[in-house]
Amino acid sequence: METGIKQQFTELWQRYFPGADWPIAFYYTDAVYQADLVQPPEGQRCLIGELNKVRRGESLAFNIDAVGCGGGKRYLGFTQGLRPNFDYFLSCGIPGEMEGERYKKSPELVREQLKLQPSFKAPGQYIIFKRWDSLDEGDQPLVVIFYASPDLLSGLFTLANYDEPDIQAVIAPVSSGCGSIVHYPYAEYRSEHPRAVLGMFDVTARPYVSADVLTLAVPWPKFSRMLGNMEESFLITQSWTKLRSRLPVRYKAS
Repeated sequence: METGIKQQFTELWQRYFPGADWPIAFYYTDAVYQADLVQPPEGQRCLIGELNKVRRGESLAFNIDAVGCGGGKRYLGFTQGLRPNFDYFLSCGIPGEMEGERYKKSPELVREQLKLQPSFKAPGQYIIFKRWDSLDEGDQPLVVIFYASPDLLSGLFTLANYDEPDIQAVIAPVSSGCGSIVHYPYAEYRSEHPRAVLGMFDVTARPYVSADVLTLAVPWPKFSRMLGNMEESFLITQSWTKLRSRLPVRYKAS
């Protein structure tokens, strides 16, 4: 990543979003560089909880063994498989065998949803997560992930739509927590016209973030445009100045 881009965003972020958390970013690689390799868990472990360490400033690398959830392995592109009877797991369950999450009304709906879900193979053995201020010239972020309160999200959402005629420049696909910050944003990164992804609606993942936080994951090409637009957008108006004064002082990750 160019040093100039890092400095430019840092200055503008502090100017227009004072006190807000730094975003985090991810990229894939075949070599771990200036990041701690996460060790395999002994049992289930949610990626969203682990990323709170990144929000606090640690740089972490995950391979397939370090991801402690079958869904997480799939949504990070490390495997294409799903647990047995996933369609029942996400819906009504199987009496005497499996309790369903009841996020979908029926197994049939789950199967239809899976047909619409993009898939990909991770382009590297590791996925690296770093906080913005930890990125250096050797890093090539693919997606920038903002953890945002409602007012902060309002600003980011509006900026993401600033240079777009499309009313769907920000999408909110049904997804797991990790799917909303990796799977779908990476799919958008590979598209001809990347969109930002609003997420962290997953009821199972939400206990790992603060009650007032959602995410906006922005593919790098769109992030670059948003950065270039900041100084001519609504951010320089009194409308944003009023809202900016309500932004919370940087909160600690849960």
